[in-house]
Parts: sequence; C-alpha cells; structure tokens
Amino acid sequence: MKTADIIAESLLDWGVDTIFGLPGDGINGFIEALRQRSSRIRFVLVRHEESAAFMACAYAKYTGRLGACVATSGPGAIHLLAGLYDAKADGAPVIAITGSTYSDMMGSSYQQDVDLRQLFSDVSVYNNMINSPEHAEMAVDIACRSALAKKGVSHLTIPIDVQEKELHGEYSRHKVPGHTSDAFVTAAMPDPILLRQAADILNAGRKVVVLAGQGALGATDELIAVADRLGAPVVKALLGKAVVPDDHPLCLGGIGLLGTSPSSDAMAEADTLLMVGTSFPYIDYLPRPGQARGVQIDLFAEKIGLRYPVEAGLVGDARLTLSALLPLLQEKSDRRFLKGKQAAMNDWNGLMKERSSRTDIPMKPQVIAAIVSEELEDDAIVSVDSGTNTIWAAQHIYLRRGMKFSLSGTLATMAAGLPYAIAAKIAFPERQSVAFVGDGGFSMLMGEFATAVKYKLPIKVVIVKNNSLGMIRWEQLAFLGNPEYGVEFAPIDFAKFAEACGAAGYSISDPRDARSVVREAMAVDDRPAIIEAVVDPFEPPMPPKVAPSFVSNLAESFAKGQPYASRIGLTIFRDQVHEALRRMHSHHHGGHEEGGAEEKKEEERQAKR
Repeated sequence: MKTADIIAESLLDWGVDTIFGLPGDGINGFIEALRQRSSRIRFVLVRHEESAAFMACAYAKYTGRLGACVATSGPGAIHLLAGLYDAKADGAPVIAITGSTYSDMMGSSYQQDVDLRQLFSDVSVYNNMINSPEHAEMAVDIACRSALAKKGVSHLTIPIDVQEKELHGEYSRHKVPGHTSDAFVTAAMPDPILLRQAADILNAGRKVVVLAGQGALGATDELIAVADRLGAPVVKALLGKAVVPDDHPLCLGGIGLLGTSPSSDAMAEADTLLMVGTSFPYIDYLPRPGQARGVQIDLFAEKIGLRYPVEAGLVGDARLTLSALLPLLQEKSDRRFLKGKQAAMNDWNGLMKERSSRTDIPMKPQVIAAIVSEELEDDAIVSVDSGTNTIWAAQHIYLRRGMKFSLSGTLATMAAGLPYAIAAKIAFPERQSVAFVGDGGFSMLMGEFATAVKYKLPIKVVIVKNNSLGMIRWEQLAFLGNPEYGVEFAPIDFAKFAEACGAAGYSISDPRDARSVVREAMAVDDRPAIIEAVVDPFEPPMPPKVAPSFVSNLAESFAKGQPYASRIGLTIFRDQVHEALRRMHSHHHGGHEEGGAEEKKEEERQAKR
C-alpha cells in the first residue's frame, strides 16, 4: 500500500464516508486513493476550497460525526482556513487533509511551497506532516481521535512524493506496527459530590433561568424535564435554537441582539442561572456578577466559569449530566416567575406576528422569514448565513421538535449558509434542506449553487435581497453614529442565475404573492431552487430592548449626512405607528379593518409631514 492508501483506509476506519474538496497536483496521489474507494467514501467536488471546509464543518454539526475536507498545496490549503476557523470556533470535529510540495524541495521557494504546519497551527487541535507510509496510520488515528475528543480541527499535510511511497515496513527501532487503533469513548460524567452541590444551588433558587447552547442539542428531553421541575424558563443561544422547540411553553426564545424581550427580562431578574452546553460570548446579556448564583454544565473543563462566575461546574455530557441531576432536584411550587415570563412571551409572539404580517411594499424581510417558517417540513434542516438575515431567522423562523438548525455562530462569517445547506442534504438526503441567506453572503460563494445542481441536491435557497450589506449599514449608523459607506451592491437577478445553473428560480417583491411562490418553490423536488425575496433595505434590525444610544447614534449619523436619512426615518416611524396601534387595538374589541384604516390614515399624515 502507498501512503495515500493507508490514509484513506484509516479515515474509513474512523467512519468517514464523505470528503469535500478540490483536487490539484499537490494532492492528486490522495485523490487517486479516494477514486479507488469511491464506493465506500464519497468525494464531493466543490467550486472553492472555502466551501469544502464549511461543508465539512456543517456535516460534523448536523451528524455529530467527523467532517472531512481535502485541498491541494499552497493556495488550495490556504482557502480552507475560513471554514476551518468556523469549525474551531463552534466546536465541530473536522479533519483537513492538504498536500505539500516535494519533501526535498521544501524551504527553497519552490512553487506553492507554503509552510502549512505553521499556517494551520492556530486553527488546529492536532497538526502534523506525514513523512512516510510507516507514519501514516498513527498520524491519522491521532488526528481523528483529537478532532472528536477536543471538538476541533485536525490537520494533516502530506508532501507530493510521500503520498506515492509504498509501505515496506521500514520502521524505526522503537516503532511497533499495529500499536495504534481507532478506539474512541465519549461518555463523561461529573463527580456525584459536585452534582449534589449543583442541585442544592438550583433548589435554593426562586427565579431560575436555563441558558442552553449547542452542547445541549442531544439532551432535549432531559433539559425540558430539569427546567420544568425547577419552574425555569429556557433561553437559547442561537447555536442551541433547536434544543427546545420554539413553541414549547418553557421557551423564551433567543438571547442578545437576536433575542427576545422576555429573555432579556428573565436574565435581568434571575437569582440563579443554569448554563448547559454554551459559551455564549455576549456576557453583558447575562445576569450581572453577584446577582445570580451560577451552575454550568460543559464537556470541557476550560469552559467552566468562562462567561459567568459559577459556584458549581459539572464537566460532562449534557444528556448524562442532566439525567443524573434530575432526581436531586425539588419540584418548584412557586411558578410566578415562570408564568410572568410566559405571559410576556405571548405578547412578544404577538408582536412578531404583527411585524411579519405587514403588506407594505417594499416587502418587509420579516414577512418572508415567517412564511418560510410556516412552509418548513417537520424534519427540516435550516442553515442560516450571517447578516440581517440572521436576525430575521432567529426571531421569525420557529423550530419544531425534530428540526435541525445551524449557522456560523461564533466566527459569524458570511458565505456559510449555502455550503451548510448542501452538506445537510448530502448527510440527510430524505430531509428538506433550506438555506436562509442574504444576497451579500450568498454571492460570496454562489458558485456552489452549481454544485447542488451537479449532485442533484434539491435544496431550497431563500435569498433576502436588499442589494446591500444590511447589518454593516446598521452597525455604521446605530453603533458608531456614522453615515453608511461602502455597503451598497449592484443588483443581481438571482432567479435568472438559478435558471442559468439548470435549477428553478423564483422572485418575490409583493408580499401578497409570497406564500404561493414559496409553496411552489418548496414543492420542487427534482432540482435545487432559489427564492429571491426583494425586501425593504431600510427595515431596521431592532434589538429586543432599544438602548438610548441606538437613537442618539442614529440621529448623529443623520446629522453627518446619512444619504437615506428620510427613508430610514419614515420606515422607523411607520413601524412604531403599526406597533403602537396594535397595542391599542389589543386592549379593545375594535375590528381589524378599522385598525387598518387608522394605520393607513396616520401613515399618510406623517408621510405628508
């Protein structure tokens, strides 16, 4: 066997059944090994190596198994980095295989000679160069085990000539053939004494809040049982959106800028915080240190106390740990805190319903998000990009039990949504795979839509089209008080692009047509489809709690010469009128038509002003 054969066989031993990548002369020896095993390991050809790494990351997230990607030497390997950093940041187990230049030409400025071990040193939990066929099996075993155990990226690079070398058994004097293995154990449980300590803290709390992240994705039933016993509302970090269904009575939705008002209030009032499988980074949305006692469950000891000063840290698997904790918890009889937050959540859901049922033209982005949500199948997999589309998805796409959801959570990179959806469809061919993306993020790697066509993957790509970098616009205006700059794009007809790729393309600009078009596109099952939703570019992505600085910074940007100040001002004012009238109408029995006429008259008066 050649080195490349040993690597391929070792990957198969670890259950790798799919590898995403792009060939090249620096890795073609390994590509040949994959060709010879094409019935056992699937090679998915991408248009850009960045996509291969995103797909490997998403494959790992959605399946819980090892994701794999491959690239050639030099620029091919370099292109993997954004997707690999996504995997590192979100704790996805991925192995990256790269080629390197000839072993006896390294360091001589030879073509595509890049020191890949140094380049990948920060992104990887294991990083090695395979220098002989005798070295290969051990290196792959360590790489795969490390990626799975440490929930991170392993990188192996192989010089061109080493890939072709045959195994002759010429081991060093201390090497014993067959000493390595593909054994891996995942179960982890905290000390019983610490479990009792954590239970005492939670039992003493009167206003307990649970914050759940992606580490709790396999522990839905256990987490609900614990929260119910504690009378605790559940708040979800965005990567943990699928942990508890959005319509569950204990759920208060998301946290932070993408979250809900009831979740913000719950955190502000909590006297006890239970964090499960999360390292949610925006600590200013958590209870103030000293306000609440803290308990944290995480698979990694180094994450305990990272975001909040907890009194009890439970290192272990979320499902096993919650199961062990449950019998130690007392049923909370006082449920006033929970009931208050449930009532607030009903009001919040009403507000979201109002925002997503507007008939304005240009169409509100909330409208398309809500319609997509309603048209999702019960086992749909939803992949989201980074930008204002993330906010609309977080607040208006409601996940039901059995759905999957992910995005680039911690790295928050653009362009990941489409590759994620492709990987999801490859991993679960019978399930609906939907990408909810912005036009900015989609156009970065839009060539991968042709990859979906090539492999006959009937994914659905919903593009929220505002011809701008919407989130960056609002960051410039509302965070810094500066006029927008460098955020507008020339428009692309994405429906025609879809058709040019051999897929189905749809465009929506009138909200009255949106549901029928989305339903028609979702029904396409023989090829991918793009749904281009042309939306109001000036609809603000409002946080659940509007800080005074938001208003003052906006005013400052207007004073400095914001080019669309009047359009933005009118949009915000109209939104406030709609919501004020909604609150008014919710307190009496006035008819819907009467309310609609009132709103229209008020808007006309203000527009004239």
